[in-house]
Amino acid sequence: MTNQYISSEEAIKLIKSGDRVFIHGSAATPHHLLNALAKASESLRNVELVAISTLGTMEIANKEYAKSFYFNSLFVSDNVREAINSERGEYIPIFLSEINKLFEKGILQLDVALVHVSPPDKHGFCSLGTSVDVAMSGVKHAKKVIAQVNPNMPRTHGDSFVHLSRFDALVECNDPLPEVLYGKKISDTDRAIGKYCAELIDDRSTLQMGIGCIPDAVLQSLDHCKDLGIHTEMFSDGVMNLLKKGIITNRYKKKHPYKVVSSFAIGSRQLYNFIDDNPQFEFLEADYVNDGRIIRSNPKVVAINSALEIDFTGQVCSDSIGSYHYSGVGGQMDFIRGASLSEDGKPIIALRSVTKNGDSKIVPFLKQGAGVVTTRAHVHYVITEYGVAYLYGKNLHQRALALVNIAHPDHRQKLEEEVMKRFGSKNHFVQ
Repeated sequence: MTNQYISSEEAIKLIKSGDRVFIHGSAATPHHLLNALAKASESLRNVELVAISTLGTMEIANKEYAKSFYFNSLFVSDNVREAINSERGEYIPIFLSEINKLFEKGILQLDVALVHVSPPDKHGFCSLGTSVDVAMSGVKHAKKVIAQVNPNMPRTHGDSFVHLSRFDALVECNDPLPEVLYGKKISDTDRAIGKYCAELIDDRSTLQMGIGCIPDAVLQSLDHCKDLGIHTEMFSDGVMNLLKKGIITNRYKKKHPYKVVSSFAIGSRQLYNFIDDNPQFEFLEADYVNDGRIIRSNPKVVAINSALEIDFTGQVCSDSIGSYHYSGVGGQMDFIRGASLSEDGKPIIALRSVTKNGDSKIVPFLKQGAGVVTTRAHVHYVITEYGVAYLYGKNLHQRALALVNIAHPDHRQKLEEEVMKRFGSKNHFVQ
């Protein structure tokens, strides 16, 4: 416990060889402390690093630190992807809603947590800012907590507050937060997908969006809606823009009415300024936000998540390309199931029809080693830039035909041939 600021080099001395260290994630990735950790690498061996998504350059993921640091990651961000797929790392598949349990039950017993917080208020409370998600659990259950205190970290409402007495070391910094401008990366393909998704969204719906350009493309297509609500694991600038337009009001949510509920945010500096000390937002722990019982209690939940590929039967792979770890399970299944159980809810898988290399993302069979994140029994809507396939209640043959209809035209003939190989000429009840 401390109220005194020390250097990052001094603070990092609390970490010992063989420790398991939690790293605060997303826009709260504590780079000031991580840089100090990299400089201390010669004195450390076999330090296990645990995190969900992180942003920015991750120097300690480089090969030269292999003897010092090992990534045991709960989500695979692009800055650690190479390490995770090498001998320097591994990936733990788990629902975002259940990560807290790993810390609470000592399945992943944390020796140290590195967090990134706002300056303390007059009562001595700092805020975890942009990323409460599993970070609060990390703070609660780590034996030691090191905090970098940054005036650029917004002070968010909800479950984000940690008293100075919980910290074993405090380090001052004045670093800009990582920014990701999804809205500026939207392609024409993303816009087409966004419009199809938007057509399924009714007034008074409660929205959940995953990470990436497609969610922001959806939000840009919702000017026709009224009184939308937000209950989501994360959000970006698109939510801010709809709040300013009065399209998002949260008025008809049953859980936390008039509040945007989330566990983390990634976006622009403008977004971080907007959420700062803004009572419209409740940043809550992921085990609550992603709890299916909580999600389903809101009406008209529309959950929009993406995928790397989907097979003819509706199996969704979202975390790997074959056996190559690409992202993570995250909260997709939490919200797909929660939305399906919500009154008039709509779970949606939205994806581009082809990869960057032009390969079809709709395939007869998933690649060998691929991870099924969302099972075929959970899938309802699948959307590409070529339309909407509704799979719920359809048999395997019907599903295959529906998915071929929204595949890229360049691949449809080949896919139709594969459908014929698998299902033959069976025509019973197939439409």
